[in-house]
Amino acid sequence: MNRRKLLISALVLILSGCALLHPQEPLRISVAGLDPLEGQGMEARFAVQLRIQNHSDKPIDYDGIALDLDLRGMSFASGVSDQRGTISRFGETVVTVPVTVPATAIIRHAFDLATGDRTKTEYELHGRLGGAGLAIGRSFNSTGEITLPTLPPEETQ
Repeated sequence: MNRRKLLISALVLILSGCALLHPQEPLRISVAGLDPLEGQGMEARFAVQLRIQNHSDKPIDYDGIALDLDLRGMSFASGVSDQRGTISRFGETVVTVPVTVPATAIIRHAFDLATGDRTKTEYELHGRLGGAGLAIGRSFNSTGEITLPTLPPEETQ
């Protein structure tokens, strides 16, 4: 009799655990803006504004974010932030993450931009939203295109 109760209890726990593992609606994340920050030494810093959309009927709590930003298929910048918050069900929010661009990436991308189209560039964004409390968190991947700022015309003297 005790063995049967134990077996039934174990089965109930396993099935309830499986119910919690339902597939999650993917997050939709895009670059909403890119502003320069003060850099140090030979590195550049930017504030990347990410638009995060929750296409699920359940709110998403997050605690921290990490991201890597690639431009034209090459590594460009990475950053982390310890921000926390909630993205409401069927809602969106904009999160700002400071990123660092190493000098090698600046040189590589400057050469690439000098020899190609200077107005728009493709990006790939990948990273992770940290889970709040005991939650696991959510990884994300996104691609898109950003318009680069135009350079002012050179002054003639």
